[in-house]
Amino acid sequence: MSKRHNFLMGAAMALVLALPASAEDITGDTVLATVNGDAITMAHLVASRLALPPQYQQLPDDVLFEGLMEQLIQQTVLTQAMGEISRRTEVQLENERRALIASEVLQGAVDEALTDDALQGAYDAKYANAEPSQEWNASHILVETEDEAKALVEALNGDADFAELAKEKSTGPSGPSGGQLGWFGTGMMVPAFETAVKDLEAGQVSPPVQTQFGWHVVKLNEVRMQGAPAFEDVREELVAEMETAAADGAIAVLMETAVIERTDTTGIDPAILKDTSLID
Repeated sequence: MSKRHNFLMGAAMALVLALPASAEDITGDTVLATVNGDAITMAHLVASRLALPPQYQQLPDDVLFEGLMEQLIQQTVLTQAMGEISRRTEVQLENERRALIASEVLQGAVDEALTDDALQGAYDAKYANAEPSQEWNASHILVETEDEAKALVEALNGDADFAELAKEKSTGPSGPSGGQLGWFGTGMMVPAFETAVKDLEAGQVSPPVQTQFGWHVVKLNEVRMQGAPAFEDVREELVAEMETAAADGAIAVLMETAVIERTDTTGIDPAILKDTSLID
């Protein structure tokens, strides 16, 4: 946790102040305090809350209100005591301003692109004509040698319980769950493993299968034909894809029209990034 958040929470937990009775009349320009003539407004508090990590935004409003107010007052006092800011602080402020504005521009592009109609269109384009595909549900036991795998097959042919053997013998991460791998489709497993699964009938156990991970004994549990997923099941995935596309598109358009002149940096040692004396 950063020092500034410790600082905020210390003030917030120590002081609780009720909102004014006329809270309905407050605007962003309402002055809540002045420090040597510098105003702290309601807008400053709202912006400060937005900058908090999510876990702090969940604190009670009365705690946040007084904590943020105290933080801004103390920050203002400290800022005024600074006088002329250092070169390092000036550069960091320039970077933070640039990053904040850039983020707002990208968010605007994302908000404009991310409509319900656009989401439905993305779903239709991706899944409307999707052909049903085969999926497999399998379990496996992973061991280091072929002899170990052969011994497992022999034990399973003698009616040993697959899940119990997986818990006892498997070196893979699925061992504790009885070797369960869940559902997967074509291309999701390494080729040798996938080929072995496709050769099985539901309930069958494979002979030893070698991959780069070791030797597997595979049991096919079920097979199904899976069509297009429901819209709500892939909504978050579509949102993420559209957000990325909108942001990338906005950047590409602006980059194409920008006049950018790059200095030849081939002679600069990248290690110079560590030289903080350049901003002092």
